[in-house]
Amino acid sequence: MKVGIIGGTGRMGGFFAPVFERHGHEVMVSGRTTTVTGRDLARSCDLVIVSVPIRDTVRVIGEVAPLMGGDQVLADFTSVKEGPVQAMLASRSHVLGMHPMFGPSVPSLRDQTVIITPARCDARRVQWILDLLKEEGATVTTTTPEEHDRMMAVVQGLVHFVTLMVAETVRRTGIDPLSTLPFTSPVYRMEMGLVGRLLSQDPSLYADILIENRHVGDVIMAGSEAWSRLAACVHEKDSAGFEEIFRADTAFFGRYCEEGRNLTDNIIRWMVGQ
Repeated sequence: MKVGIIGGTGRMGGFFAPVFERHGHEVMVSGRTTTVTGRDLARSCDLVIVSVPIRDTVRVIGEVAPLMGGDQVLADFTSVKEGPVQAMLASRSHVLGMHPMFGPSVPSLRDQTVIITPARCDARRVQWILDLLKEEGATVTTTTPEEHDRMMAVVQGLVHFVTLMVAETVRRTGIDPLSTLPFTSPVYRMEMGLVGRLLSQDPSLYADILIENRHVGDVIMAGSEAWSRLAACVHEKDSAGFEEIFRADTAFFGRYCEEGRNLTDNIIRWMVGQ
């Protein structure tokens, strides 16, 4: 097949280009510095993947969708799915939303999750893409654009927001993170590792993940209410109220509590060299 990646000069597009090439497919890329344009790819490729910043995705799809025919596949690599998939449906092509659940710094697709949201797909047209992902060792999760975005509001939106809250709170205390290192526990080091990892990346990416997903606002409001309730227990020295919340959360998480403890125990043992 001939595969075109719009934004293929970027990190995620650059990660996937050799993946397709390893399986014998011809890959063409377009980007800000290439003479080849996204429109060129839309006119000539069997599969066109839009891999641009979230805030630009719908606009770019709108530019290429009218150029694509019913024997082509239009896809994207965006962290939000409802808007991009709806925009792709304006084309005559088969539509496959995709979300790689990892950063482009991973060494390979092995044991990585790729979420797909088929919207208007003939299985014969897209099966080779799914086979390729699985052959590379990826786990493929199939869902709808709406369910994807609802899940991502927690999996990405809440988690990134909380991590940023930790960073912003530490900054407001005025305590130098480096000065805390002699006092750290393994759990604190894991938390700070997540903060450092996030802050070392592009802020526009995280702004888009939080702002462009319409479900994130409701999740953050729930988090704000939870923060306020827990904060009130601490300020009012309400141990009974705190323990009531703690037990309710433990019951809700159920068996995952033990799974989470085992996972973090393994990480801690690796961190301390045991």
